[in-house]
Amino acid sequence: MSFLSPEEWTAVLLSLKVATVAVAASLPFGIGVALLLARSRLPGLWLLNALVHLPLILPPVVTGYALLLSFGRKGPIGGFLYDVFGLVFAFRWTGAALAAAVMGFPLMVRAIRLAIEAVDPKLEQAAATLGAPRIAVFATVTLPLILPGVLAGAILAFAKAMGEFGATITFVSNIPGQTQTLPSAIYAFLQIPGGELQAARLAGVSVVVALGAVLISEGVARRVAKRIGGA
Repeated sequence: MSFLSPEEWTAVLLSLKVATVAVAASLPFGIGVALLLARSRLPGLWLLNALVHLPLILPPVVTGYALLLSFGRKGPIGGFLYDVFGLVFAFRWTGAALAAAVMGFPLMVRAIRLAIEAVDPKLEQAAATLGAPRIAVFATVTLPLILPGVLAGAILAFAKAMGEFGATITFVSNIPGQTQTLPSAIYAFLQIPGGELQAARLAGVSVVVALGAVLISEGVARRVAKRIGGA
């Protein structure tokens, strides 16, 4: 990809950084929420389920605006994080990672939840009857069985993060070198006369990265499923 300009390389690397951080930060929460939705019988879970999937239904700009109101320097959450920890999200790459994580979270949770629901509860009950604590049952029985679903959810969230535009540009704007991800860079080039070639190059990179992520996830998931089936 030596044909990319330094500006284009910056957008590509920033997108990879944002997507990686978004998935890594949200994956533990995704597993926890999926486990809660799949196995818990607590009242009000329908509301949690609705909130988790809300970013899929709302216009991305609305999600980005909600993040700006909540995590901006003057927002209730953003103000607290800045005053206590010095963390800033609005108009920073960290905010782009947060927006990408929020938009990809429903896809992650759904994939992991389906994997959890496919696990036979009798296997977990058998381990529990042998005296294993709940956390040990999850780590040694449940997690290995749902690993293909976890990988699929992580890859879906990564792909969504790489292509996220509406929430990101609303929350962190389109600042070259700081918050300009691949979709934002493509949009910016399309606004410039003669920028179609740069936009086409970045679009090609997006397709290659997305296709590569899907192929890798399929290969890893099949190998894990085959290993579990042969165990």
